[in-house]
Amino acid sequence: MRAVVQRVSRAAVSVEDEIVGQIGPGLLVLLGVTHDDDAQIAAAMAEKVARLRILRDGNRDESAAVDLTAPILVISQFTLYADTNRGRRPSWSAAAPSPIAEPLVAAFVQALDELGLHVQTGRFGATMAVDSINDGPLTILLESP
Repeated sequence: MRAVVQRVSRAAVSVEDEIVGQIGPGLLVLLGVTHDDDAQIAAAMAEKVARLRILRDGNRDESAAVDLTAPILVISQFTLYADTNRGRRPSWSAAAPSPIAEPLVAAFVQALDELGLHVQTGRFGATMAVDSINDGPLTILLESP
C-alpha cells in the first residue's frame, strides 16, 4: 500500500462537476493498493497516517490528525503503482484490480473513522477532479512494509 499524504489548507474532489468530498485544514491522502495488501495492512497504514505528526497546532508542526481530530480526504489512486521502467507508456500491473483494491480502500477509511476522525472520500473508479491547497508545502510518501 502506498499513500501520498499532504497537509492541506483545503481540498475537494469532484465527479462530473459534483463535489463528493471536501475538507478544510487537514490531510489529503492519495491511496494506492497493490496485490499483496490486506485489511491488516490497510489498518496499519490508517494508524500511521492518523498519528503522523505533521499538522500545525498554533506555531508548531508537531500534531497528528488524531490529536486535533483533523479531517482527512481519502482518494483512491491506482496510478501510485505506475511502472515506467520500460518505454514511455506506464504499466499498471502492480496496482491491485478493483475487486481487491476497493474493499481495502474502504477498510482504510473505516480504520480512520474508528479512530474518531472525520473522513471524506472520492468515488472509487470514477474520473475525479482534485482541488487542493498544499500547506507548507508538505508532502510525504508512505509505503507499507
